[in-house]
Amino acid sequence: METEGQWSRRFLELTYTQPASLLTLSATPIPRTLYMSLSGIREMSLITTPPPTRRPIQTHLAPLKPEIVRSAIRQELDRGGQVFYVVPRVEGIEEITANLREMIPGGRFAVAHGQMDEGDLESTMLTFSNNEADILVCTTIIESGLDIPRVNTILVEDAHRFGLAQLYQLRGRVGRAGIQAHAWLFYPKQRELTDAARQRLRAIQEFTQLGSGYQLAMRDMEIRGVGNLLGAEQSGQMEAIGFDLYREMLEEAIREIRGQEIPQVEDTQIDLNLTAFIPVNYIPDLDQKMSAYRAVAAAKSPEELKQIAADWSDRYGVIPQPAQQLLLVMELKQMAKKLGFSRIKPENKQHVVLETPMEEPAWSLLAAKLPDNLKARFVYSPGKVTVRGLGVFKAEQQLQSLLEALRKIQGAIG
Repeated sequence: METEGQWSRRFLELTYTQPASLLTLSATPIPRTLYMSLSGIREMSLITTPPPTRRPIQTHLAPLKPEIVRSAIRQELDRGGQVFYVVPRVEGIEEITANLREMIPGGRFAVAHGQMDEGDLESTMLTFSNNEADILVCTTIIESGLDIPRVNTILVEDAHRFGLAQLYQLRGRVGRAGIQAHAWLFYPKQRELTDAARQRLRAIQEFTQLGSGYQLAMRDMEIRGVGNLLGAEQSGQMEAIGFDLYREMLEEAIREIRGQEIPQVEDTQIDLNLTAFIPVNYIPDLDQKMSAYRAVAAAKSPEELKQIAADWSDRYGVIPQPAQQLLLVMELKQMAKKLGFSRIKPENKQHVVLETPMEEPAWSLLAAKLPDNLKARFVYSPGKVTVRGLGVFKAEQQLQSLLEALRKIQGAIG
């Protein structure tokens, strides 16, 4: 029996080792699916070109008032169109329809919801599609799959009860014939909206341009959280540890499973045949020389080594070659340690080897940063990266070549 942790790890391993065999299409992916794409678990492509005749849908946010509802419906009917009137629940739909009949005398109404008999529902939808009704009072049953070009106004009652993706899908039911369409989102005028509801309504009103589903999905993820990638929750959790920390933890786990994590090494041993020391005639005082060695050993970056070199030049004069090489060796040691190399040594008088516990996917990422003229010379095998042909050069040239290569890698990955 697998533990939860073992199952979770196996799930991620299968995700990264199996070829893609499923294409999912979504106008507004749920937060969990979107984050799987952003973090690399799934690949994502965006369709950003709308049909040539489409126009952005004008989105109106307003408190629910009879005069606004009447005006919006009448405006559409007067130009020969049809209207969707969406309610959040089946309960009370007949009463709402009756109120609308009083509001729009002479209007032809139809009612559709998921609790209707299949035959009755089909008949109602055919009636509306054949333009035998003007206004369809319905639930979110129309959310997807409908394409009725004459419907160019949609009114959504209690819009604060709907999710952001639902509102986007509902809005997409109109404006499919190149005619200017309108979406009215109503909320109770006497009710205080929650922060999340207010953010959703503000977002749907803000993103009205064609193809804005991706931006809305991003906003939805920010509002609701990314969910549980290894469980049932499609959103949430972000408040527990914070979005940035959650993302870092997930990316770290993914890199580890992919073998792309740069390993940490305690130290890097440099075994090149170099003359690297502080000559006795450069810093004659023993205490000052020991202090200089300690400063070099304690340096954490190339910038600190450059500052040490500047201090030596000011205090002791021109730096002799053995001391310059000492500083270069320390720079090589610093970079090699950060990149996961534990030892650098000659091999068979032909090559130079960089020993490392890193796996091949991690090296592939690093090698991609090398200039094209150097990539073929660096060859990975388990436990080491061999720099072919470098061993035939003098040690000083080996040092300069390795510094050049590791500087390129370090600069590219930051």
